[in-house]
Amino acid sequence: MFLESEQLNSYLEDTTDEESSLLKKVNRETYLKETMPHMLSGHFQGRVLSMMSKLQQPRLALEIGTFTGYATLCLAEGLAEDGILHTIDINEEQQVRVQGYFDASPYGEQIKYHIGDAAEVIPGITGEFDLIFIDADKKRNLYYFETLIDRVRPGGLILLDNVLWKGKVFEANPDKQTQQVIELNQKLAADNRVEKLILPIRDGLFVLRKK
Repeated sequence: MFLESEQLNSYLEDTTDEESSLLKKVNRETYLKETMPHMLSGHFQGRVLSMMSKLQQPRLALEIGTFTGYATLCLAEGLAEDGILHTIDINEEQQVRVQGYFDASPYGEQIKYHIGDAAEVIPGITGEFDLIFIDADKKRNLYYFETLIDRVRPGGLILLDNVLWKGKVFEANPDKQTQQVIELNQKLAADNRVEKLILPIRDGLFVLRKK
């Protein structure tokens, strides 16, 4: 039976845990103040990220692409007691508001918020990652994966968002940007260093577990 995505999303949200009051605030203010609020992970995907983080209990986690901090806060829910989550974004215009969200959360001391080019920030972060979430410039996804795969512990996770690209990956004549997503998916699917699967959540979430 075919389910309309709006109907399915509503059902999924109704049958998972509620958002915290802070996450509801981030959601609401993102839709009020941002020109592209759809970039927000949202309620159901946020619960997926939270669950994966809780299963991993990362001591060192990395997020590339903070946006307004919704996914960051979800990932932080699973941090080990001494865990740290580094999150990187290029847009400094949101910095004060997003930092305010982090400071208002129980994880303010565990979230390290970086403004800058991820390629320049990442080398300054030391340690072996337990969990990485990549949700930034899609053209650089393969670069981020190749740069970071050797810094992920065995059993660690790399998550990549937007790998179904609004369904455009199924088109007969995909545009250049869509072709880049298709090629990324093909390379990841053939990579023997990781176990992998795509979860058809929102715009597609690639889950890769390092062997």
